[in-house]
Amino acid sequence: MEIHRTTPDVTVLSDTAEVPGIGFLPVNTFVLHAEQPVVVDTGLSTPDKDFVAALAEVIDPADVRWIWLTHPDRDHTGGLWDLMSAAPNARLVTTFLGVGIMSCQWPVPLDRVHLLNPGQQLDVGDRVLTGHRPPLFDNPATVGFLDHSSGALFSSDCFGAPLASSELATGGDARAIGHDDRRTAQLLWAAIDSPWVHSIDRSKYDATVAQVRALDPSGIFSTHLPPAVGMNSQLIDTLLEAPDGPAFVGPDQAALEQLLASFEPV
Repeated sequence: MEIHRTTPDVTVLSDTAEVPGIGFLPVNTFVLHAEQPVVVDTGLSTPDKDFVAALAEVIDPADVRWIWLTHPDRDHTGGLWDLMSAAPNARLVTTFLGVGIMSCQWPVPLDRVHLLNPGQQLDVGDRVLTGHRPPLFDNPATVGFLDHSSGALFSSDCFGAPLASSELATGGDARAIGHDDRRTAQLLWAAIDSPWVHSIDRSKYDATVAQVRALDPSGIFSTHLPPAVGMNSQLIDTLLEAPDGPAFVGPDQAALEQLLASFEPV
């Protein structure tokens, strides 16, 4: 995991998941250095990960006051319960659906939950955060947010892009990715993560993209793209292409058997 202090207000803990045939998917978590510190998502759920130990290089976990879970997929909840234990004064920001989904697997402590819907606000001491549903998402519980103090937009899965190397995926600046490579990867991720975009009512979808453009964020912080500062037009213009982009069709059983046949015997 790589750590980047991207702006005075935001630290990014950058990890990656290799997806055969697709590339290296960035998996980011964030610390918003507010008066009441906010951790945004908690990383991968694989056994080799120790999110709390990595977080301790940035902030004392006991000082965390809010854990904003953009949605309860397993690449966002890896260190959640360990962090809840290490940060006894922290509250978990999620939605009613988020609690329901998590409750199918874990006992969620409702007295530590703060339910927040898109458009609602959270006061974290020195700033206000407004919940925002991004144009693209893969889980109905998804809520990112805009930090009104710094202008940072935390967009959950939206704007994601599988990249060609782990170095790019864990990099601290999306501007290091070539324009065409980033655009192609962003459209691929849109097709994988939000396949419904190809059948969306175009006028309604475009309106959600226009809302992001109107926010004019100082930086876009996606779970699945290196932090992007000064790239609003590029990233948002690519969102507008997503409904017309190519659909994704994954490998079938024949492709799997061919792959397995290529492995050398142990």
